[in-house]
Amino acid sequence: MANSGSTQVNLSEEVFEYICTMCDKEKKTVEAVKYCVECKDYCCQTCTDMHKKASLLFGHSLLDVGQGSQAGNQPSNLPEFPTERCCVHKGKIIDMYCEEHNSVGCYACIATDHKSCPESKIFSVPDMLDVLFNSSDSQQTETRLKQMMDVMSTLSQSKGTQLEALCEAKEKATEQVAKFQKVIETMVRNAADTSRKDIEEAYKKVEQEILQDKRNIDNTKNVLQETDEKLTKAASNRAQRFVCSKLAQKHIKDAEMEKTQHRTGVITNVQISFHPNHALKDYIQGLHGIGEEQIAGKKRDDLYKLKSSKDINIRVSGDTQPCISFGCCLILDHQLLVTDSGNQKLKRIDTKKMTVVDQCSLGCYIYGICYIHKKEVAVGCESPNKIQFISIENKMMPTRKIDTIHGCYGITMKDDNLYVTDLNASLYVYDMNGTLMRTIINGIAGNKLFTISAYITINNDGDKMFIGDWDKGLVCLDGKGTHTSTITDSDLNGVDGVCNDGRGNLFVVGCYSHKVVQYNEDGKKIGVVVKQENGLDTPRSIAFHPGDKRLFVTMESSDVIKMFDLE
Repeated sequence: MANSGSTQVNLSEEVFEYICTMCDKEKKTVEAVKYCVECKDYCCQTCTDMHKKASLLFGHSLLDVGQGSQAGNQPSNLPEFPTERCCVHKGKIIDMYCEEHNSVGCYACIATDHKSCPESKIFSVPDMLDVLFNSSDSQQTETRLKQMMDVMSTLSQSKGTQLEALCEAKEKATEQVAKFQKVIETMVRNAADTSRKDIEEAYKKVEQEILQDKRNIDNTKNVLQETDEKLTKAASNRAQRFVCSKLAQKHIKDAEMEKTQHRTGVITNVQISFHPNHALKDYIQGLHGIGEEQIAGKKRDDLYKLKSSKDINIRVSGDTQPCISFGCCLILDHQLLVTDSGNQKLKRIDTKKMTVVDQCSLGCYIYGICYIHKKEVAVGCESPNKIQFISIENKMMPTRKIDTIHGCYGITMKDDNLYVTDLNASLYVYDMNGTLMRTIINGIAGNKLFTISAYITINNDGDKMFIGDWDKGLVCLDGKGTHTSTITDSDLNGVDGVCNDGRGNLFVVGCYSHKVVQYNEDGKKIGVVVKQENGLDTPRSIAFHPGDKRLFVTMESSDVIKMFDLE
């Protein structure tokens, strides 16, 4: 018989049409009886038996050699048979096709997942390959596959870039922690130095008092000693002894007064003690950290759409005047703080229960409010002019304050400094101790930036500030306080409240136009989010919860604030 190109060996004179591939590698000529589709090898009976027993080779497709011809020990014109194995039913070949779902699977997959499919839609891939396979479809799929691979490669590179940026942001944030730690350590050292100075001053003051007392006592002692000596010398002179006795009585009386003044003849030890500020220690121990981490979300460049709205009534028992809610601020645990200047109260609202759960009377007109940390907020006040700090840890109560020479309206915090507007022509920058660091009035060209400066917001990166101005519009500054632009818009008549969404967008209140308008941080108008038809009437301040996509808007001379759910 023809050898079909098979290799001749010297171990046997026999010539076979199909020889075992494995035996051929060992220089043996043994007739093949099977062909393995997966291994692409011919097998003799012995190798076939071993093939069937090997666990790694279990399930391989073994065909009779008569189904094809051999050329150089490689198959030719053999039936095409799938070699892909099922990831669910290990070892089974994916050789079935369901036209109903346009999916392939092994026999077990088809029997389990496609048992409800018509039998006419189930095919054996090898048996119906000529009908099922379409060369152009395969080419299109291959093209789409390569395109999608390119897309995934681009996305992977993008994620790599994001990881690099995230790593840089983490390092920057860690550096900021270290920088702030040094600031705190410096403040603690300065406070400790002040305590040491106070102790030294107290010591010197008491030391001088003791030294003066000692001098007085020593003088009295010397006088008594001299008097005693004179009495002794006058023993033979009665006239002189009489005079000395009377003088001695006077000195004894003076000494008695000296003794009474110092209570005892022996002065007790004087102690200077130091009493630690345990409230400060407890406060530091209660801190989770020295600041709060913030993760900026992805930028959003589309218009928020209004889903629904609700009214939250902020009037409580004890209110004697109409509610005038000028400012608002979101804090932790779905709580909203609202300044009710009409009743001169700060009110805490549970936004889930939609009710006032706490209130704090301040006895003055209150406007903007700024979140400082988990336990404290700052409120802008007028009559008297001050920045009032409020503890929000348990029941709200006033704590320290910063007196100012101007009214305080809008207020926010950046880099441990307070930025305060006066509803006039200025923006003031204070440190947390109340030192006025800077006053921003004019632009680079010397022009007045503000006419009626209102509320303020700062973007997450801290490099852009936005201040509402009732007359000029939305005034935009960079992180250093340099004027970059002023936005004017017919939809913004009387700009008051402004806040950001943490994703590159601003919500700006037009008080007299009764609208909330959305802009991006570059000043591009995205559109009107809420308008008068949605229930807005003279809106004043605004706050946004990014997680819930919920917008809170206060309104002048209204007992309710608006809660808008967006999408």
